[in-house]
Amino acid sequence: MRDRASYNPKRRINDKRRPIEQLKDLASKVKYGGNPEHKRNPGDFGLTPPALPRPDKTLCDEVGIFSKKEATRLLRKGVRMGLVSFREINGFPKNIWSISKEGCPLEAQLDNQDQGIYHGYPMPENDPFRQLVLEKLRTK
Repeated sequence: MRDRASYNPKRRINDKRRPIEQLKDLASKVKYGGNPEHKRNPGDFGLTPPALPRPDKTLCDEVGIFSKKEATRLLRKGVRMGLVSFREINGFPKNIWSISKEGCPLEAQLDNQDQGIYHGYPMPENDPFRQLVLEKLRTK
């Protein structure tokens, strides 16, 4: 993967404590759709085209995420932990963060604001926001 020149400076984790029930409710509504640019192997994601890895994108395959079920579980885990962005569209956070079984921080972006569908990817090592996510995960 080649280095990106910059990352979205507007990303912020919402530090306001939300009630657990509100987070559980939101977690039950979010869905994972995926993006073929972040997949070497299409697995059961049902993507069109099935896989289209780009050299400037991080790949889910590299952190052991091969199924839509696992991607959805990690997305919902991030919500339940309160790792959601300040920015919301139609009640869905613009970004959600989580962590893989291997300890790699993950970021998801809202793709469909009406249905709450996201695509996600491992955060690149040179992304400065990655360290903030890791710090927040340590306190959860």
